[in-house]
Amino acid sequence: MSRTNAPETTDAPPKVDSPLTHGLKQRHLSMIALGGVIGAGLFVGSGAGIAAAGPSIILAYGISGALVMLVMRMLGEMSAANPASGSFSVHAERAIGPWAGFTAGWAFWVLLCVAVGLEGIGAAKIVTGWLPGTPEWAWVALFMLVFTATNLAAVKNFGEFEFWFAALKVAAITLFLVLGLLAILGVLPDTPAPGTSNLTGEGGFLPNGSEGLVLGLLASVFAYGGLETVTIAAAESEKPVQGVARAVRTAMWRIAVFYIGSMAVIVTLVPWNDKTVVEKGPYVAALDHLGIDGAGQIMNVVVLVALLSAMNANIYGASRMAYSLVDRGQGPKALGRISGGVPRVGVLCSSIFGFGCVLLSYWRPDDVFPWLLNMIGAVILVVWIFIAVSQLLLRRRTERETPEKLVVRMWLYPGLTWVALAAMAGIFVLMARQSDTRDQLMATGVLTVVLAVIGYVRQRTGARQEA
Repeated sequence: MSRTNAPETTDAPPKVDSPLTHGLKQRHLSMIALGGVIGAGLFVGSGAGIAAAGPSIILAYGISGALVMLVMRMLGEMSAANPASGSFSVHAERAIGPWAGFTAGWAFWVLLCVAVGLEGIGAAKIVTGWLPGTPEWAWVALFMLVFTATNLAAVKNFGEFEFWFAALKVAAITLFLVLGLLAILGVLPDTPAPGTSNLTGEGGFLPNGSEGLVLGLLASVFAYGGLETVTIAAAESEKPVQGVARAVRTAMWRIAVFYIGSMAVIVTLVPWNDKTVVEKGPYVAALDHLGIDGAGQIMNVVVLVALLSAMNANIYGASRMAYSLVDRGQGPKALGRISGGVPRVGVLCSSIFGFGCVLLSYWRPDDVFPWLLNMIGAVILVVWIFIAVSQLLLRRRTERETPEKLVVRMWLYPGLTWVALAAMAGIFVLMARQSDTRDQLMATGVLTVVLAVIGYVRQRTGARQEA
């Protein structure tokens, strides 16, 4: 039987893998879990998926959402049993070996740092649209300084920023869903109910056939990135085990409501082939359809909040991952230095790497920067595979040695874990078939192999030294 209710205690937080402070309150962790699923990829990037898949984007997000639920369940099981700031990297090391923890951890660190730069660029573009003539780089620098300072301070500052950022995102998307549902039901003034015309017209539910559905599926998979941050943050919360259990328990409805619900509302209200879905973004297109004045600016504010929230969370996640790796002897010792309960050198290095990506986007926009983007294109899938393999191996060990720690259990183990692994392999095959994603797959593969070789050599060298 599946259980997600960790025993409630008033004791001190259980010992985790680090001397980091426990400055995150349960309200912080709950909102990080809630808001972490709502990113700029959902508000803007989903437009390309709708243009490719049409109304079947609902099915695409449903399929990828089901996979993400399985991954989160597996990660939740391991993180509740062993809360660690390195999350899946720690689990991979325990289950497979140090080389696996090294590979998963540093690949994810690179992903987060590059993402910080991309989010800074996106946020700067929005602000320069409001204040034309101001340089983008200056806004990126300002955002980087603010969130670097936030993460250099006590972890509760990060928690407060994310709490309010997440609250704004949740409020915005909830209002959007309510307005959209009222319009679909025909009870919104001056807005006729669309019925099913946009779902079945303009080529039907699958206007571009199975190929369009595949493209929509690939676009939707990578929109779910960011969910892993809650298991990293849990290690610094007051009650790590309970925090992870609650986050995993609510993952299903969060994905269903925010992602699948949004896609259903958008393609019901707006024709999938409306150019504004891509040009303005699907949410702006839907609000414009409802005749809401200033919809574009309203959504720009929301997207800006989403981008700034992601910057803040990714600097945090990168610094904690770097700290955990160093703490396990998997990186330069300086990165693991703790001051005031915060890995400040890790925060600075992660921020500098992110800002370096921004500079590359200006200096080498035609070669180095696209290569960097391709390199991180499929990293999240690599991480998910490490999570699934780790859970397969650790579940039996935990049942044998410390069964009381299984306060979160993977559904239908091991069957659904194997189903998830098969689905990930299938996504890799689909990426290899598509010219748009083949380069990403190759570049990510090179990064993964290089890190795995380095990790394996380090593991063998360390073993010989101990002998």
